[in-house]
Amino acid sequence: MYALCDVNSMYASCEKVFDPSIRNKPVVVLTNNDGCICAACHIAKRMGVGKKFVPYFQVKDQLAAVGAVIRSSNYELYADLSQRMMETCERFAPHIHIYSIDECFLYYGAGSQLDYVPAEGWQAHAAAIRRTVWKEVRLPIGVGVGLTPTLAKAANHAAKKIEGYRGVAVIDNEQARRQILKQMAVGDVWGIGRRLSARLCDIGIHTAWDLSRARPALMKKQFSVLVENTVHELNGSVRLSWDDVRAPKQQIYSTRSFGQRITDKESLRHALVTHSGIAAQKLRRQSGLASAMMVFASSSPHDQEAYYRGSVLHRFTTPTSDSRVMANAIASVINKIHKEGVRFYRCGIGLVDLVSTKNYQGDLFNTSKDNAELMKCLDVINAKYGRNTVHLAGQGIEQKFAMKRAFLSPQYTTRLSDLPVFECD
Repeated sequence: MYALCDVNSMYASCEKVFDPSIRNKPVVVLTNNDGCICAACHIAKRMGVGKKFVPYFQVKDQLAAVGAVIRSSNYELYADLSQRMMETCERFAPHIHIYSIDECFLYYGAGSQLDYVPAEGWQAHAAAIRRTVWKEVRLPIGVGVGLTPTLAKAANHAAKKIEGYRGVAVIDNEQARRQILKQMAVGDVWGIGRRLSARLCDIGIHTAWDLSRARPALMKKQFSVLVENTVHELNGSVRLSWDDVRAPKQQIYSTRSFGQRITDKESLRHALVTHSGIAAQKLRRQSGLASAMMVFASSSPHDQEAYYRGSVLHRFTTPTSDSRVMANAIASVINKIHKEGVRFYRCGIGLVDLVSTKNYQGDLFNTSKDNAELMKCLDVINAKYGRNTVHLAGQGIEQKFAMKRAFLSPQYTTRLSDLPVFECD
């Protein structure tokens, strides 16, 4: 059996944990640099003002009209509350797999070989998880239990979005499976995206139940082995698994918009070098080397000026993970990116054509300029004392590319000055 625990509107719910005054108000959370809506609580959604990825400036007046509370993304708070939720859920099962910041799978064993069977029954067990997370972490979650990961996802969908389940749903028999799958659109099935959903609807598969009745071999032939496995999973046969160690990334990007527009070449170069350092650190963490680097910068499509985007693909003579080599490469291509008069809104770095240090064979005639020991020292210091404790001079002495977070709430659990203060009479 599998149980999926998923927080309702994670970012918005986290904002309400330490601020009871906004628990009954519509809360909207914005993306980096307060650009777009990335999360909204159920109250805001019910009022019709919580559509995701809508630019904030377009709905600013509408949000003010309904008295919505606006918050900037408080990643430090969300990460800490996520960890607390995972630790709470972990107590209820022999195994846990953290799927994302707001989701985790609990695994109890397969078939008749269950490592743990709750004496109170699966429904009461799921309700106990939900109740405990609310009591100890103050986050509202939905809990779905199923025979496979996909059925657990379907049960979680029912727990949160189908009338009558009230946050908890269990698929442990044929009646429950049929009842929930018939009420789910095929596009709500885990792994079925918008385009694939449209193709399935074209051949008469409109619900999750329809998909479960399809012939697996035909789904594999017409679509992919992933769809075939989904059909098996919807019928109670486990086909999906996860690894404790994630596969190395094939590409690594670091990109972000500026809090304020920049126009001068040096500021743009400093920002690009900063991004290259972030990407290089991630690359070294997975023991990789980059054969090429994409460098890009653009203005905002929402500005009145003509939109501009400049990009260059730089190939290294030998694959590298050294931040210094990447910074030198940026200096050599910055004139191809920068354009006078352009108010730059976003820039970034992409490391592509990655290879593993374990499998890479060096070039006899082109020796690498990497200093692995120096980069290791830099990473160790920054891991211990915080990012950019030690950094390249090419990033600029003054670090001025921090995110714009005008509506940032206190970091209640990770900053000493923001700890909640209680006064007793």
